[in-house]
Amino acid sequence: MKRFSTLFSISLLSGAVTLGSYKLLFDNDGYFSGNKNPIVTAASDSYGKSVGLSAENVDFTEAAEKTIHTVVHVKNVSRKTVTNPMLEYFYGYGGQQQQEQVGTGSGVIISEDGYIVTNNHVVKDASEIEITLNNKKSYKAKLIGTDSKMDIALLKIDADEKLPYTAFANSDSVKIGEWVLAVGNPYNLTSTVTAGIVSAKARNLDTSGIQSFIQTDAAVNPGNSGGALVNTRGELIGINTMISSMTGSYVGYSFAVPSNIARKIIEDIMEFGNVQRGILGVEGGELNGTASKELGISQTQGFYINRVTKNSGAERSGLQKGDIIVRLDDQNVATFADLSGYINTKRPNDKVQVTILRDGKNRIVPVILSKNEFFSTEFKGLELENIDAADKKKFNLDYGVRIRSITNENLKQYEEELKGNIVLSIDNVKAKDIETVSKLLDKKEESQSIRIEMINKNGEIIKIII
Repeated sequence: MKRFSTLFSISLLSGAVTLGSYKLLFDNDGYFSGNKNPIVTAASDSYGKSVGLSAENVDFTEAAEKTIHTVVHVKNVSRKTVTNPMLEYFYGYGGQQQQEQVGTGSGVIISEDGYIVTNNHVVKDASEIEITLNNKKSYKAKLIGTDSKMDIALLKIDADEKLPYTAFANSDSVKIGEWVLAVGNPYNLTSTVTAGIVSAKARNLDTSGIQSFIQTDAAVNPGNSGGALVNTRGELIGINTMISSMTGSYVGYSFAVPSNIARKIIEDIMEFGNVQRGILGVEGGELNGTASKELGISQTQGFYINRVTKNSGAERSGLQKGDIIVRLDDQNVATFADLSGYINTKRPNDKVQVTILRDGKNRIVPVILSKNEFFSTEFKGLELENIDAADKKKFNLDYGVRIRSITNENLKQYEEELKGNIVLSIDNVKAKDIETVSKLLDKKEESQSIRIEMINKNGEIIKIII
């Protein structure tokens, strides 16, 4: 009897604790009731939706329903001439044949009248582009413009109805750990949705173009290129571009061009017909423990200015070697990707408030961005600049840098022959533009010799070692 009384008392006490805990936590005024603030909230200007600590607390259905109808299948048909020497040798014909190649990817409708954004590599060299909507309707697409550097292309279709489209969000407001959806057409399927989180921002993969990716663990596979990365409200925060994989299929991470960069490129193409690039006019590198130790400074984050470009906005504003850029407007700068990603959203003549660290003190310096065509660099007494549209047309080139002037005393006697020549490669590395060349030359010592391949004013290829 005594044992029964003890058990009854314990049961009664346990029930009271459970009931009290429920009242405290879940009742009308409890901690987890609807009358209290959620534990975790998302960025107010981009998400506006409460996000819990697990996927079960997030409703992906609204964002998925909005997005799947705005993501399209992109079919790229290209025709190339191939040579068959065997047919030519034995039969005297068939030496050249037309071969059709088909590539596929995804795209995102960004306006009700049929503008579509995708990756440049999805439509590169296309003879025909066909768009298939999620409702299976197909249309021929016109290529409006491309930016190979940032891997963005703008297409246009003329549909017989107003189309659903995805609105742009502010990608600068995206937070690491936020839930996102990747929507695309992998393996030629209709719109497919996968979910994940933002794993990192301003990710630098050391490509020759994009230096500031959004990294996510949402599954992305072949065919997803050009598809949408959206937040939980179905707003566009990035264009899925590439995966990091030894096999070519998804293994854990994927990367997207931030929506702010993509939107700026699209607006430039629509307004100017090409991309308007603004530059700050500084060269250098991001700080870390090793670099800071070599430079003898304590700051381990930021962009260290090693050289200021002549006649640039940075020079006119008084930026100098040794300054450390730690902020651009309201965006912190810890890495080169932070700096380049933000500048890529700006145009020539835009004003940027640059916060620098000089002599241990923060200073804010307003800088008006210069036009990218005026960007130049100097090495071994050669001043180099980007080639213009006239040079590209004259020599049938889509890359290269021009020798603007010569101050090298050993080369002065050859100034007339060298000035104006277009450098094609340096040490067998393709000289795509000044930014590529600057990065390459920053790794060289003045005492090191370099091999330069160039094309002269007569269209002849010449090679020199300096």
